[in-house]
Amino acid sequence: MDSVCVEAFACVSSDEDAVPGYVVRAQTGDTVAFRELYNAHRRRVTRLVARLAGPRRDLDDLVQEVFLQVFRSLPGFRRESRFSTWLHRVAVNVVLMHLRAQRCRVQASVELPQEHPDHGQDSPLAQAERHERQRALYRLLDRLSEKKRAVFILHDLEGLPPQEVATLVGSNVLTVRTRLFYARQELLAAMGRDPSLDRLARELQTDARAA
Repeated sequence: MDSVCVEAFACVSSDEDAVPGYVVRAQTGDTVAFRELYNAHRRRVTRLVARLAGPRRDLDDLVQEVFLQVFRSLPGFRRESRFSTWLHRVAVNVVLMHLRAQRCRVQASVELPQEHPDHGQDSPLAQAERHERQRALYRLLDRLSEKKRAVFILHDLEGLPPQEVATLVGSNVLTVRTRLFYARQELLAAMGRDPSLDRLARELQTDARAA
């Protein structure tokens, strides 16, 4: 995808299938263990929240809201899935609820997510162009329903397979593919009216034909 998109999550390795010790301890109310959990997963959660929510001033507050929900829900984690999968699903749910609440308010933020790869080698002009593409893309994403937006971001921007997306959004694979199809169609139609997204539109068309 276009350089507006940050790197997809690294695949979770098989050694993460076992529940980390700090998770087990945190389930009993151990606050030191929960701090370990927070430190271990904060960066990944922040990247996921930033990708789902888009450029906004309250990113840190939203990440804190995710971990607050994790703290409240952790005793109910039954270890039926990998902890990282459960955690990311909590993050997705929190962001979707937040976006739903924001629908009735005008969002004036123009800041970029704080967690992203280092583009220090880019020229100021290249950085400005990338940031403008990102802002333009999220202006279009804001027009999608929360569910379409989530599957598009998780699949096309994060690079997650449909089955994993289905797990994170609490749906089935067929529904995910259907939402993804309509999200792409809506975005392509809107991108045709924004020259700054021509390249991304071409790549999206290629992805859609390959699906």
